[in-house]
Amino acid sequence: MIEAREKRAILLVAALSGFLVPYTGSSITVALPAMASQFHADAITLGWITSAYIISAAIFIVPFGRYADIVGRKKIFLLGILIYTIASLACACAPSEGILIGARFIQGIGGAMLFATSLAIVTQVYGPGERGAAIGITIATVYAGLSLGPFIGGILTEHFGWPAIFLINVPLGLMAIALTLREIPHEWADAAGELFDRYGAILYGIMLFCLIYGMLLVPDPWGIVWIAAALVTGAGFVRWERRVVDPLIDLTVFSHNRTFVFSNIAAMINYGATFGVGVLLSLYLQYIQGFSAESAGFILVAQPVVQMFFSPLAGRLSDRVEPRIVSTAGMVLTTLGLSFFIFLTPSTPLWMIVASLMVLGLGYGLFSSPNTNAIMSSVENKHLSIASGMNATMRSIGQLLSMAIAMFCFAIFIGPVSVTPAVFPQLMTSIVTAFIIFTLLCIIGVAASFVRGTIHKDSA
Repeated sequence: MIEAREKRAILLVAALSGFLVPYTGSSITVALPAMASQFHADAITLGWITSAYIISAAIFIVPFGRYADIVGRKKIFLLGILIYTIASLACACAPSEGILIGARFIQGIGGAMLFATSLAIVTQVYGPGERGAAIGITIATVYAGLSLGPFIGGILTEHFGWPAIFLINVPLGLMAIALTLREIPHEWADAAGELFDRYGAILYGIMLFCLIYGMLLVPDPWGIVWIAAALVTGAGFVRWERRVVDPLIDLTVFSHNRTFVFSNIAAMINYGATFGVGVLLSLYLQYIQGFSAESAGFILVAQPVVQMFFSPLAGRLSDRVEPRIVSTAGMVLTTLGLSFFIFLTPSTPLWMIVASLMVLGLGYGLFSSPNTNAIMSSVENKHLSIASGMNATMRSIGQLLSMAIAMFCFAIFIGPVSVTPAVFPQLMTSIVTAFIIFTLLCIIGVAASFVRGTIHKDSA
């Protein structure tokens, strides 16, 4: 039996680690022009600085989730914080864009360990009647990171330079490590004694790398080749998982579990349609409308502040009302918020941008917590790490899809050149085109969210 004090410590540590990762990701968006100036990087390279983290996180989340089931979730969680903290320091000291991209990749490995374990631990120690609220609080801190990221990142970039964005992670990471060691004595290893599927992990990693790399290469023809390689490797992975005694992913989790499958699909689509918003608007506000990094960060805060406020409320609501209803309503509002940005022009009033961001934030706040509650509540305890890992993987793939769409538009309309006033019209075209694609994608997400199953026994 977990005592109340330890449960509170678990929630606090999960919230703290949940703040670190989105803070870094959202603060980077306002620092991209400063990085471009220092490294003389083009728009596609800036996309890789953002994407390198997501690639490694997507590849390693599920393997580390499974490994955590065997050796202990707290052990992997602690190792993840340590790697993330060290990698943050390496990012701050990077002398070139190549080293920065490499450090971001390593940072993603630490982030994968955090994603694969923190939510699983929270779900396990909080029962069904309180789980939605606990998940809502955890996700609210994610939105706090998203909210404060652009604002803090803008101030740090403006006054201390972009490396300060990463340096702030170091004391926060050390604080999380100390709190975990001191206040959380228990360990969770529901699959202790089972074997780790190394070959399955290798096939899984190759499959995701080929898929992700191919997505980011499109429209280059080689992108199609890499995606085809991912499909072939994926078929081999499924065949291997059905044969091995202790598989990396127990495929029965997907069998006859419509709630789990469609909730994950909805999560992927939602992130695919929304993650690139911060990057695109950061470039738009600074290059097209001439705002400083600090001002752009302050404007972008509008979306995650609304998310942070409504996420705990939506989480609690999903303990009583079927998550399918709440999440679908959130997806509809997200689609509406995205559709406003289709009409962006160089002279769009600032109030319209802020209002659109607030609608987008409301939709996302209503969607995410209930959707996560549905995913985590649709599986047994022994599958919690798989559920947490798949949820995080879908999030990462969605984020990469979003960046792939943005980079595709950059490649088509701008090409591999530095962003200067001469290409501002092409940048504007890229941004509007990306928002059209995001909106269409989100419409598909509404359907995926609506057709999922139910988790409440008294639901129809």
